[in-house]
Amino acid sequence: MAETDLNRRPIATRSSAWAQRLASALAQSSITPNQISMLSVLFAGVGAALLAWAPTPAGLLLCAACIQLRLVCNLIDGMVAVEGGKGSALGRIYNEFPDRVTDSVLIVALGYACDLPWLGWLGALLALATAYVRVFGGSLGLTQDFRGPLAKAQRMAVLTVACVAAAGEGYWHTQHYALLTAAIIIAAGSLVTCVTRTLAIAAQLRAGA
Repeated sequence: MAETDLNRRPIATRSSAWAQRLASALAQSSITPNQISMLSVLFAGVGAALLAWAPTPAGLLLCAACIQLRLVCNLIDGMVAVEGGKGSALGRIYNEFPDRVTDSVLIVALGYACDLPWLGWLGALLALATAYVRVFGGSLGLTQDFRGPLAKAQRMAVLTVACVAAAGEGYWHTQHYALLTAAIIIAAGSLVTCVTRTLAIAAQLRAGA
């Protein structure tokens, strides 16, 4: 995977000691950044299956863990590629495509988990649109804009918290209001994110005109 500094998603955890140690160990192994990227798809797939088909307290907690493991893969693959010097010619594809797949399967599964499939599909579509707007700005020669309010990291944080909260609801035999709330927040927040990124692109184009 190859990324330029300006178009690399800013992640504060990248400078943490545990992330640096893990990335360094993987960089010295035979594991490639692209393999780590694909591992994120596996974690997301397992999490989505648990969310859609086994939303029990245990299943929801495992889903939350899978979401976080997916994010760790997303963090570490870039560090191994850039800091570890193991980037490849196809790295840009592995950097983007697995992210879009993992976002979509988890958000669609969320819709099914709260018995509103259309809301999950809408949230997934709008999440894809946030990435499209970002990459579109890059295609115009602008620095890719990772602003929120609900970029990938924030979407997954909302979903993780919702899974943990829903596990608590399930333990007390109540409705999964947390999952419904998360589905609404993700769809609405992704729409707002599309708007804020589009407005930022328009402002830069006007400034450069």
